[in-house]
Amino acid sequence: MSRGRRAAGASDRAGRSGAPAGTGAARKRTDDSRDDRRGDRRRGSSAAAQGRGAGKRADGPARDRPGRGHGAAARTPADPARTVALETLRAVRERDAYANLVLPGLLREYRVEGRDAALATELGYGACRALGVLDAVIADCAGREIGEIDGSLLDILRLGAYQLLRTRVEPHAAVHTAVEFARAESGTGRSGFVNAVLRRVAERSPQEWIERLAPADPIGRMAFEYAHPMWIAQAFADALGADAGELPELLAADDTRPLVHLVARPGDITAEELALVTGGEEGRWSPYAVYLEGGDPGALEPVREGMAAVQDEGSQLVALALTRAPLHGADGGRWLDLCAGPGGKTALLGALADIDGFRVDAVEPAPHRAELVRTATRGLPVQVHIADGRDSGLAAGYDRILVDAPCTGLGALRRRPEARWRRTPGDIADLVALQRELLTAAWDLVRPGGVVVYSTCSPHLPETVAVVADTVRRTGAEQLDARPLLPGVTGLGAGPAVQLWPHRHGTDAMFVAALRKPA
Repeated sequence: MSRGRRAAGASDRAGRSGAPAGTGAARKRTDDSRDDRRGDRRRGSSAAAQGRGAGKRADGPARDRPGRGHGAAARTPADPARTVALETLRAVRERDAYANLVLPGLLREYRVEGRDAALATELGYGACRALGVLDAVIADCAGREIGEIDGSLLDILRLGAYQLLRTRVEPHAAVHTAVEFARAESGTGRSGFVNAVLRRVAERSPQEWIERLAPADPIGRMAFEYAHPMWIAQAFADALGADAGELPELLAADDTRPLVHLVARPGDITAEELALVTGGEEGRWSPYAVYLEGGDPGALEPVREGMAAVQDEGSQLVALALTRAPLHGADGGRWLDLCAGPGGKTALLGALADIDGFRVDAVEPAPHRAELVRTATRGLPVQVHIADGRDSGLAAGYDRILVDAPCTGLGALRRRPEARWRRTPGDIADLVALQRELLTAAWDLVRPGGVVVYSTCSPHLPETVAVVADTVRRTGAEQLDARPLLPGVTGLGAGPAVQLWPHRHGTDAMFVAALRKPA
């Protein structure tokens, strides 16, 4: 980190109410105590790796995956990169698995590395992102509905169509490998069907398929071109408001595989040091962010040792906004993360609290996710409570509360490839009700003069400004201008809430609002 940015970070911490520079027992701790805490985190890092494996749904490679023993998923496949991609698609379709959990395990199982790993990742994640568009093209070429096609063949067709329409893979190679997979799976007869469909796919260019299948209205056309359900593209346009002309740039950014973002744990390593160790680049907005082009971050020593973790820079900014929000009265050092799982924001808050001798309570209702929070915050002044945030049983009087509410996740679609095709407008009502209840619970727990920061990983207006406006109306909360809480970040709009965007900021589309209880 540059000298100026280090100074800015120190000034930022010193500027919090009740945390004057140069004070606090944590600043006087010995090197030995810091080493003890690092040791705790290193042990926690190892446990975290085990906990992540135990906490998954049936996503890991050790489970009975479809295709085991078939030609497409043999132990030593002839085409390991495409095998990994195909098994990822199959897990997503058959087990409702998460691609970003399945694919890394498959890479390790088949020992796929280097260029083959990059190809497998592009094909697996890319086909999941483009699923709706691929299905429309396949249905047109097959002359039948997608539901009428055998699932195992559909996975192969999706993988082949993605290569033909969205990569530079030679068409003959894409078709040939798909036919071989189909022959190994189902015999010669069905491989002929795959061959015929993919040859029809290859007869038109991607632009010609857009002209043939995309809806006529502008938003529908853009949604098809950039592989989004139309209702999500419309939700993005609504959230952009007067800037809706940026929708093509937003959809394009959302349809592109993002950089890996790391967070340097305050007190353990600086962003400058982390960038040097990992070969990454310091982030633009968070003083703790580092960008990586790709690779397996879990293999990096700072991540293994618990000094760094994977965390989108937008999520880092949410946690930082909570620590920067101005209070009425001194900060008594009692902070709360009301929706803590799986623990990324809690860990950053805990590390920052530790610097000033403060403490953080963390609430998570699911026991396995609560264990992930404990693992992520091991060695930090964080106490985890297994409870429903709407009725946590905690005593009121918190200075700062973060409500990073469960949401549709529309702001992180680029990191969760298949999610855009799983969500429906019918998901919104129950989530909005939950969001309002959690924000109300936080309001009851914050002290007069204290601050609640509400955030979602979604720009969808019913989940963001509507929830905040309802709370302000019912409680008389003072809505602070959140833009000064993200110093140096440009393109934040007119306020008072902040909306981050992938195409503007390179982050997930995080929403941030800050409410202060009148003193």
